Amino acid sequence: MPVTSDPRLLPVIRRAIAAQERLRQRCIREKALIADPLRTVGGVDVSYDEKRAFAAAVVLGFPDLEPCCHAGAVKKAVFPYIPGLLAFREAPPVLAAMRSLAVMPDLLFVNGHGYAHPRRFGLASHVGVLLDIPAVGIARRPLIGTAGNPANESGAHAPILDHDDVIGMAVRSSIHCRPVCVSAGHRVDLATAVMVTLAATVPGRRLPEPLRIADALSKKMRRDSTK
Repeated sequence: MPVTSDPRLLPVIRRAIAAQERLRQRCIREKALIADPLRTVGGVDVSYDEKRAFAAAVVLGFPDLEPCCHAGAVKKAVFPYIPGLLAFREAPPVLAAMRSLAVMPDLLFVNGHGYAHPRRFGLASHVGVLLDIPAVGIARRPLIGTAGNPANESGAHAPILDHDDVIGMAVRSSIHCRPVCVSAGHRVDLATAVMVTLAATVPGRRLPEPLRIADALSKKMRRDSTK
């Protein structure tokens, strides 16, 4: 039975949606409020085993993408996976890892959506608001809306539309790589989100480097936990 059809979860879902609506009022996307110049970029990702969430956060220099610091956190996975409410499952380990960093990044890439979300407030927005840090959502596929197909060339992008609302961009970071879904999280507009995503991606790779490294580290944490 799909988890969202369990009637016992309906009060939890209602409370989570109400919390999203409240936090969304604090979100800023109309303009970029980021450091000038941008000196560091971060990435955060989460991997799971049957009961635990393993979050890894990394910070790299920008634009050289040299490693600066990283941190991890392990939390019990309490909240179920419910599309549109990923933040309530992943934010606790993500925030713990981020708060363990020696240096906070000037901008954070989050493995999840920002504005490209049913309530326009996905994981990237949620984390960005709670940390008050510029955040960009990077996802492998749309949660809602229809993504255009960008040309097969590095830097090509096409809008992700939900009816008439441009909620994100499908961005082909490198030739022959599948596009990623980029959306504004917090304190970043969409144009800036796309620009920084491309600048932080190593040629030939699909994901921004901080997020690629965070993904690898979170999976390593999970593997190492079984040794």
